[in-house]
Amino acid sequence: MRPALTQVRAVVHIVRCRFTAHLADVRVKRRASPDGGYTTETVIITALLVGCGIAALGIIASKVLDKANALNF
Repeated sequence: MRPALTQVRAVVHIVRCRFTAHLADVRVKRRASPDGGYTTETVIITALLVGCGIAALGIIASKVLDKANALNF
């Protein structure tokens, strides 16, 4: 086997091991944090409210433009 390929495999192995260790650490920290679900719930509710606000703005803008275009001078 070529030495360069062996070095690349070694680097890939090290990166994979460090990433796996990092993921395990993140999982442990998430389980220890009781507010993890609350944060997700807040993000979902905020996204739904933003979506409703954008829809309402679109409806209002459409009606205002229709009224403005209906004006005759």
